[in-house]
Amino acid sequence: MKQILFVGLGGAVGSVLRYLTHLITIKYYADTFPLATFIVNVAGCFIAGLIFGLTTQQTTETENLKLLLITGFCGGFTTFSAFALENVKLMNSGNTTIAILYIVASVATGLLAVWMGLLVTR
Repeated sequence: MKQILFVGLGGAVGSVLRYLTHLITIKYYADTFPLATFIVNVAGCFIAGLIFGLTTQQTTETENLKLLLITGFCGGFTTFSAFALENVKLMNSGNTTIAILYIVASVATGLLAVWMGLLVTR
């Protein structure tokens, strides 16, 4: 039960922060590229890599921290379902080039962000 609470608490905080990121981004950026989702996905990848790298011990405390921050927070903060839906909408509206750019940029920078997060911990 304790683990479920960690995941739920992290997920709630991550979801609220994702929404705030969206509000701030649309205030200053109004274009076709889904920048808010891109930002949270890359930041979430970096945070997941960072936390994973910092918690390489297999103790109960680090497992609970991973549940809180990676499974909960990053799970609530990042938005793969929104990412997929936005790409379908872009393609359906004739913005296939932007959709392809968004997919490639998200995957490449997401992998790079995880690697960088791990690198910071070494």
